[in-house]
Amino acid sequence: MLLLQSRNDKHFIIIINDEMDLLNQIIARAKSNKQRIVLPEATEERTLKAADRVLADDVADLILIGNSDEIHALAGQYGLKHIGKATIVDPENNPKSEAYAQLLAELRKKKGMTIEEARKLVKNPLYLGCMIIKTEDADGQVSGALSTTGDTLRPALQIIKCAPGISCVSGGMLLITKAKEYGDDGVLVVGDVAVTPVPDAEQLAQIAVCTAQTARAVAGIKEPRVAMLSFSTKGSANHEVVDKVVEATRLAHEMAPDLKLDGELQADAALVPAVGAKKAPGSDIAGKANVLIVPNLEVGNISYKMVERLGGAIAIGPVLQGIARPVNDLSRGCCIDDIYYMVAITACQAMDAKKKD
Repeated sequence: MLLLQSRNDKHFIIIINDEMDLLNQIIARAKSNKQRIVLPEATEERTLKAADRVLADDVADLILIGNSDEIHALAGQYGLKHIGKATIVDPENNPKSEAYAQLLAELRKKKGMTIEEARKLVKNPLYLGCMIIKTEDADGQVSGALSTTGDTLRPALQIIKCAPGISCVSGGMLLITKAKEYGDDGVLVVGDVAVTPVPDAEQLAQIAVCTAQTARAVAGIKEPRVAMLSFSTKGSANHEVVDKVVEATRLAHEMAPDLKLDGELQADAALVPAVGAKKAPGSDIAGKANVLIVPNLEVGNISYKMVERLGGAIAIGPVLQGIARPVNDLSRGCCIDDIYYMVAITACQAMDAKKKD
Protein backbone atom coordinates (compact mmCIF):
# COMPACT_ATOMS: atom_id res chain seq x y z
CA MET A 1 0.00 0.00 0.00
CA LEU A 2 2.69 2.51 0.99
CA LEU A 3 5.25 2.91 -1.74
CA LEU A 4 8.36 5.06 -1.59
CA GLN A 5 10.93 5.87 -4.23
CA SER A 6 13.69 8.48 -4.20
CA ARG A 7 17.32 8.52 -5.29
CA ASN A 8 18.16 11.61 -3.27
CA ASP A 9 18.69 11.32 0.49
CA LYS A 10 17.52 14.87 1.15
CA HIS A 11 14.32 14.29 -0.77
CA PHE A 12 13.95 10.94 0.96
CA ILE A 13 13.69 12.69 4.33
CA ILE A 14 11.24 15.29 3.00
CA ILE A 15 9.03 12.65 1.42
CA ILE A 16 8.95 10.56 4.59
CA ASN A 17 7.84 13.61 6.59
CA ASP A 18 5.15 14.49 4.04
CA GLU A 19 3.91 10.92 4.01
CA MET A 20 3.69 10.79 7.79
CA ASP A 21 1.89 14.14 7.95
CA LEU A 22 -0.95 12.80 5.80
CA LEU A 23 -1.01 9.39 7.46
CA ASN A 24 -1.06 10.97 10.91
CA GLN A 25 -4.01 13.11 9.83
CA ILE A 26 -5.82 9.96 8.67
CA ILE A 27 -5.11 8.26 12.01
CA ALA A 28 -6.34 11.29 13.91
CA ARG A 29 -9.62 11.35 11.95
CA ALA A 30 -10.13 7.64 12.58
CA LYS A 31 -9.54 8.09 16.32
CA SER A 32 -11.97 10.99 16.49
CA ASN A 33 -14.96 8.73 15.74
CA LYS A 34 -14.03 5.08 16.13
CA GLN A 35 -15.54 2.71 13.61
CA ARG A 36 -16.00 -1.08 13.77
CA ILE A 37 -13.71 -2.73 11.24
CA VAL A 38 -13.72 -6.44 10.39
CA LEU A 39 -10.45 -8.31 9.79
CA PRO A 40 -11.45 -11.68 8.30
CA GLU A 41 -7.86 -12.95 8.09
CA ALA A 42 -7.22 -12.63 11.80
CA THR A 43 -5.01 -15.69 12.19
CA GLU A 44 -2.54 -14.37 9.59
CA GLU A 45 0.59 -13.08 11.37
CA ARG A 46 0.86 -9.59 9.82
CA THR A 47 -2.86 -9.00 10.23
CA LEU A 48 -2.87 -10.01 13.89
CA LYS A 49 0.17 -7.85 14.65
CA ALA A 50 -1.44 -4.89 12.88
CA ALA A 51 -4.66 -5.51 14.81
CA ASP A 52 -2.77 -5.36 18.09
CA ARG A 53 -1.30 -2.01 17.09
CA VAL A 54 -4.71 -0.64 16.00
CA LEU A 55 -6.18 -1.65 19.35
CA ALA A 56 -3.21 -0.28 21.32
CA ASP A 57 -3.52 3.08 19.55
CA ASP A 58 -7.34 3.14 19.84
CA VAL A 59 -7.70 3.71 16.09
CA ALA A 60 -10.76 1.48 15.59
CA ASP A 61 -12.86 -1.19 17.24
CA LEU A 62 -11.97 -4.51 15.63
CA ILE A 63 -13.91 -7.66 14.85
CA LEU A 64 -11.51 -10.55 14.26
CA ILE A 65 -12.78 -13.60 12.42
CA GLY A 66 -11.24 -16.90 13.46
CA ASN A 67 -11.07 -19.47 16.22
CA SER A 68 -10.75 -17.66 19.55
CA ASP A 69 -8.32 -20.17 21.07
CA GLU A 70 -6.08 -20.02 18.00
CA ILE A 71 -6.11 -16.22 17.90
CA HIS A 72 -5.23 -15.91 21.58
CA ALA A 73 -2.53 -18.57 21.28
CA LEU A 74 -0.97 -16.73 18.35
CA ALA A 75 -1.22 -13.44 20.23
CA GLY A 76 0.71 -15.02 23.10
CA GLN A 77 3.27 -16.46 20.70
CA TYR A 78 3.83 -13.03 19.09
CA GLY A 79 3.84 -11.17 22.40
CA LEU A 80 0.73 -9.15 21.59
CA LYS A 81 -0.92 -7.43 24.55
CA HIS A 82 -4.11 -5.85 23.22
CA ILE A 83 -5.99 -8.55 21.27
CA GLY A 84 -8.32 -9.01 24.24
CA LYS A 85 -9.95 -5.68 23.32
CA ALA A 86 -11.23 -7.12 20.03
CA THR A 87 -14.48 -8.94 19.37
CA ILE A 88 -13.76 -12.42 18.02
CA VAL A 89 -16.25 -14.23 15.80
CA ASP A 90 -15.63 -17.92 15.14
CA PRO A 91 -17.13 -18.86 11.76
CA GLU A 92 -17.44 -22.49 12.83
CA ASN A 93 -19.24 -21.70 16.08
CA ASN A 94 -21.23 -18.55 15.43
CA PRO A 95 -24.68 -18.23 17.05
CA LYS A 96 -25.78 -15.94 14.21
CA SER A 97 -24.81 -18.37 11.42
CA GLU A 98 -28.34 -19.52 10.64
CA ALA A 99 -29.73 -15.97 10.60
CA TYR A 100 -26.90 -14.92 8.29
CA ALA A 101 -27.52 -17.92 6.04
CA GLN A 102 -31.21 -17.13 5.75
CA LEU A 103 -30.45 -13.50 4.88
CA LEU A 104 -27.77 -14.45 2.35
CA ALA A 105 -30.08 -16.95 0.67
CA GLU A 106 -32.75 -14.25 0.41
CA LEU A 107 -30.27 -11.73 -1.01
CA ARG A 108 -29.07 -14.19 -3.63
CA LYS A 109 -32.26 -16.11 -4.39
CA LYS A 110 -32.60 -14.53 -7.84
CA LYS A 111 -29.17 -16.01 -8.61
CA GLY A 112 -30.39 -19.43 -7.53
CA MET A 113 -28.59 -19.70 -4.20
CA THR A 114 -29.96 -22.43 -1.93
CA ILE A 115 -30.02 -22.30 1.85
CA GLU A 116 -27.47 -25.13 1.93
CA GLU A 117 -25.05 -23.08 -0.19
CA ALA A 118 -25.65 -20.05 2.00
CA ARG A 119 -24.89 -22.05 5.16
CA LYS A 120 -21.52 -22.99 3.71
CA LEU A 121 -20.69 -19.48 2.56
CA VAL A 122 -21.37 -17.79 5.92
CA LYS A 123 -18.52 -19.89 7.32
CA ASN A 124 -16.19 -18.31 4.77
CA PRO A 125 -14.51 -15.42 6.66
CA LEU A 126 -14.80 -13.02 3.71
CA TYR A 127 -18.53 -13.67 3.34
CA LEU A 128 -19.04 -13.65 7.09
CA GLY A 129 -17.36 -10.25 7.39
CA CYS A 130 -19.67 -8.79 4.77
CA MET A 131 -22.71 -10.28 6.51
CA ILE A 132 -21.63 -8.62 9.75
CA ILE A 133 -21.47 -5.31 7.89
CA LYS A 134 -24.80 -5.95 6.12
CA THR A 135 -26.55 -6.45 9.46
CA GLU A 136 -24.99 -3.19 10.73
CA ASP A 137 -22.78 -4.82 13.35
CA ALA A 138 -19.65 -3.46 11.61
CA ASP A 139 -18.76 -0.49 9.43
CA GLY A 140 -16.06 -1.76 7.08
CA GLN A 141 -13.64 -4.55 6.24
CA VAL A 142 -9.98 -4.97 5.33
CA SER A 143 -8.60 -8.15 3.77
CA GLY A 144 -6.21 -9.31 1.09
CA ALA A 145 -3.12 -10.36 3.02
CA LEU A 146 -4.13 -13.92 2.10
CA SER A 147 -6.94 -13.39 -0.40
CA THR A 148 -7.08 -12.26 -4.00
CA THR A 149 -8.81 -9.05 -5.04
CA GLY A 150 -11.56 -11.10 -6.68
CA ASP A 151 -12.18 -13.06 -3.50
CA THR A 152 -12.34 -9.82 -1.50
CA LEU A 153 -14.69 -8.02 -3.90
CA ARG A 154 -17.06 -10.88 -4.73
CA PRO A 155 -18.86 -11.09 -1.36
CA ALA A 156 -18.81 -7.31 -0.99
CA LEU A 157 -20.65 -6.83 -4.28
CA GLN A 158 -23.04 -9.72 -3.62
CA ILE A 159 -23.94 -8.70 -0.08
CA ILE A 160 -23.14 -5.03 0.60
CA LYS A 161 -23.52 -3.95 -3.03
CA CYS A 162 -22.62 -0.61 -4.59
CA ALA A 163 -23.58 2.72 -3.08
CA PRO A 164 -26.82 4.32 -4.32
CA GLY A 165 -26.40 5.72 -7.81
CA ILE A 166 -23.17 3.80 -8.35
CA SER A 167 -22.79 0.68 -10.50
CA CYS A 168 -19.02 0.23 -10.69
CA VAL A 169 -16.22 -0.15 -8.16
CA SER A 170 -13.03 1.81 -8.68
CA GLY A 171 -9.74 2.51 -6.95
CA GLY A 172 -8.44 5.89 -5.86
CA MET A 173 -4.73 6.43 -5.32
CA LEU A 174 -3.41 9.13 -3.00
CA LEU A 175 -0.25 10.71 -4.40
CA ILE A 176 2.11 12.82 -2.32
CA THR A 177 4.64 14.79 -4.32
CA LYS A 178 7.37 17.15 -3.19
CA ALA A 179 6.11 19.58 -5.86
CA LYS A 180 3.97 21.54 -3.40
CA GLU A 181 2.55 23.80 -6.10
CA TYR A 182 0.37 20.96 -7.40
CA GLY A 183 -2.84 19.67 -5.88
CA ASP A 184 -3.38 20.56 -2.22
CA ASP A 185 0.16 21.27 -1.02
CA GLY A 186 1.46 18.36 -3.09
CA VAL A 187 -1.40 15.93 -2.33
CA LEU A 188 -3.57 14.64 -5.20
CA VAL A 189 -5.99 11.76 -5.68
CA VAL A 190 -6.15 9.81 -8.95
CA GLY A 191 -8.87 7.39 -10.13
CA ASP A 192 -9.43 4.76 -11.40
CA VAL A 193 -6.11 2.95 -10.94
CA ALA A 194 -7.28 -0.49 -9.85
CA VAL A 195 -10.59 -2.00 -10.93
CA THR A 196 -12.55 -1.01 -14.07
CA PRO A 197 -10.44 -1.52 -17.22
CA VAL A 198 -12.41 0.48 -19.79
CA PRO A 199 -15.19 2.52 -18.15
CA ASP A 200 -17.94 3.93 -20.32
CA ALA A 201 -19.02 7.55 -19.91
CA GLU A 202 -21.50 6.77 -17.13
CA GLN A 203 -18.97 4.71 -15.20
CA LEU A 204 -16.31 7.39 -15.68
CA ALA A 205 -18.69 9.98 -14.23
CA GLN A 206 -19.27 7.72 -11.22
CA ILE A 207 -15.52 7.27 -10.79
CA ALA A 208 -15.13 11.05 -10.74
CA VAL A 209 -17.75 11.50 -8.01
CA CYS A 210 -16.38 8.60 -5.94
CA THR A 211 -12.78 9.78 -6.22
CA ALA A 212 -13.82 13.23 -5.03
CA GLN A 213 -15.43 11.55 -2.02
CA THR A 214 -12.18 9.69 -1.32
CA ALA A 215 -10.31 12.99 -1.55
CA ARG A 216 -12.54 14.45 1.15
CA ALA A 217 -12.88 11.43 3.43
CA VAL A 218 -9.37 10.00 3.23
CA ALA A 219 -6.96 12.67 1.96
CA GLY A 220 -8.68 15.40 3.96
CA ILE A 221 -9.10 17.63 0.89
CA LYS A 222 -11.89 20.00 1.89
CA GLU A 223 -12.63 21.22 -1.63
CA PRO A 224 -12.04 18.62 -4.35
CA ARG A 225 -11.32 20.19 -7.74
CA VAL A 226 -11.81 17.44 -10.29
CA ALA A 227 -10.16 17.36 -13.71
CA MET A 228 -11.44 14.88 -16.30
CA LEU A 229 -8.24 14.08 -18.14
CA SER A 230 -7.75 13.41 -21.84
CA PHE A 231 -5.21 14.01 -24.61
CA SER A 232 -7.43 16.94 -25.62
CA THR A 233 -8.28 20.21 -23.90
CA LYS A 234 -11.65 21.77 -24.68
CA GLY A 235 -11.93 20.41 -28.20
CA SER A 236 -8.29 20.65 -29.26
CA ALA A 237 -8.57 17.11 -30.65
CA ASN A 238 -11.43 15.05 -32.05
CA HIS A 239 -11.77 11.36 -31.22
CA GLU A 240 -14.36 9.01 -29.77
CA VAL A 241 -12.31 8.58 -26.57
CA VAL A 242 -12.37 12.36 -26.12
CA ASP A 243 -16.13 12.31 -26.68
CA LYS A 244 -16.42 9.80 -23.84
CA VAL A 245 -14.63 12.15 -21.44
CA VAL A 246 -16.81 15.09 -22.53
CA GLU A 247 -19.96 13.03 -21.95
CA ALA A 248 -18.64 11.77 -18.61
CA THR A 249 -18.04 15.37 -17.55
CA ARG A 250 -21.64 16.25 -18.37
CA LEU A 251 -22.98 13.24 -16.49
CA ALA A 252 -20.79 13.93 -13.46
CA HIS A 253 -22.19 17.46 -13.29
CA GLU A 254 -25.69 15.96 -13.27
CA MET A 255 -24.77 13.47 -10.54
CA ALA A 256 -23.09 16.04 -8.30
CA PRO A 257 -24.08 19.58 -9.31
CA ASP A 258 -22.14 21.17 -6.44
CA LEU A 259 -18.89 19.34 -7.24
CA LYS A 260 -16.19 21.51 -8.79
CA LEU A 261 -15.34 19.59 -11.96
CA ASP A 262 -14.25 20.33 -15.51
CA GLY A 263 -13.08 18.54 -18.63
CA GLU A 264 -11.83 17.54 -20.99
CA LEU A 265 -8.38 18.70 -19.87
CA GLN A 266 -4.86 17.60 -20.65
CA ALA A 267 -2.75 16.87 -17.58
CA ASP A 268 -0.65 20.02 -17.89
CA ALA A 269 -3.75 22.15 -18.36
CA ALA A 270 -5.24 20.57 -15.23
CA LEU A 271 -2.16 21.09 -13.06
CA VAL A 272 -0.19 24.13 -14.24
CA PRO A 273 -1.90 27.52 -13.81
CA ALA A 274 -0.15 29.18 -16.77
CA VAL A 275 -0.97 26.30 -19.09
CA GLY A 276 -4.53 26.06 -17.80
CA ALA A 277 -5.11 29.77 -18.37
CA LYS A 278 -3.85 29.46 -21.94
CA LYS A 279 -5.58 26.22 -22.93
CA ALA A 280 -8.80 26.54 -20.93
CA PRO A 281 -9.42 30.22 -20.17
CA GLY A 282 -12.27 30.77 -17.77
CA SER A 283 -12.10 27.27 -16.24
CA ASP A 284 -12.34 27.11 -12.45
CA ILE A 285 -10.42 23.83 -12.45
CA ALA A 286 -7.67 24.26 -15.05
CA GLY A 287 -4.35 24.76 -13.29
CA LYS A 288 -5.91 24.06 -9.88
CA ALA A 289 -6.94 20.40 -9.95
CA ASN A 290 -6.35 18.19 -6.92
CA VAL A 291 -8.37 15.19 -8.18
CA LEU A 292 -7.42 13.64 -11.51
CA ILE A 293 -9.74 11.27 -13.37
CA VAL A 294 -8.06 9.23 -16.09
CA PRO A 295 -10.03 7.84 -19.06
CA ASN A 296 -9.20 4.17 -18.40
CA LEU A 297 -7.42 1.82 -16.03
CA GLU A 298 -4.41 1.40 -18.30
CA VAL A 299 -3.68 5.12 -18.16
CA GLY A 300 -4.22 5.29 -14.41
CA ASN A 301 -2.02 2.34 -13.51
CA ILE A 302 0.82 3.42 -15.80
CA SER A 303 0.61 7.07 -14.74
CA TYR A 304 0.82 6.64 -10.99
CA LYS A 305 3.67 4.16 -11.26
CA MET A 306 5.65 6.50 -13.53
CA VAL A 307 5.07 9.44 -11.18
CA GLU A 308 6.12 7.25 -8.29
CA ARG A 309 9.27 5.85 -9.88
CA LEU A 310 10.45 8.79 -11.96
CA GLY A 311 9.13 11.65 -9.88
CA GLY A 312 9.74 10.38 -6.36
CA ALA A 313 6.08 10.61 -5.38
CA ILE A 314 4.54 8.43 -2.68
CA ALA A 315 1.52 6.34 -3.63
CA ILE A 316 -0.96 5.31 -0.92
CA GLY A 317 -3.67 2.88 -1.92
CA PRO A 318 -5.52 1.92 -3.92
CA VAL A 319 -8.55 2.76 -1.84
CA LEU A 320 -11.62 0.92 -3.14
CA GLN A 321 -14.57 3.20 -3.95
CA GLY A 322 -18.22 2.78 -4.83
CA ILE A 323 -19.25 0.09 -2.31
CA ALA A 324 -22.07 1.08 0.05
CA ARG A 325 -19.80 0.33 3.02
CA PRO A 326 -16.02 0.31 2.64
CA VAL A 327 -14.29 -2.97 1.87
CA ASN A 328 -10.60 -2.56 1.11
CA ASP A 329 -8.13 -4.90 -0.47
CA LEU A 330 -4.49 -5.35 0.49
CA SER A 331 -1.61 -6.71 -1.53
CA ARG A 332 -0.64 -10.22 -0.50
CA GLY A 333 2.86 -8.76 -0.14
CA CYS A 334 1.65 -6.17 2.36
CA CYS A 335 3.43 -5.34 5.60
CA ILE A 336 2.08 -4.62 9.08
CA ASP A 337 2.13 -0.85 8.45
CA ASP A 338 0.04 -1.31 5.30
CA ILE A 339 -2.69 -3.11 7.21
CA TYR A 340 -2.61 -0.65 10.09
CA TYR A 341 -3.03 2.38 7.85
CA MET A 342 -5.63 0.68 5.66
CA VAL A 343 -7.76 0.08 8.76
CA ALA A 344 -7.60 3.81 9.48
CA ILE A 345 -8.41 4.68 5.85
CA THR A 346 -11.38 2.32 5.92
CA ALA A 347 -12.58 3.93 9.14
CA CYS A 348 -12.47 7.37 7.51
CA GLN A 349 -14.47 6.04 4.55
CA ALA A 350 -16.99 4.48 6.94
CA MET A 351 -17.55 7.80 8.67
CA ASP A 352 -18.16 9.46 5.31
CA ALA A 353 -20.56 6.71 4.21
CA LYS A 354 -22.67 7.20 7.34
CA LYS A 355 -23.09 10.90 6.55
CA LYS A 356 -24.94 9.90 3.38
CA ASP A 357 -27.45 7.65 5.14
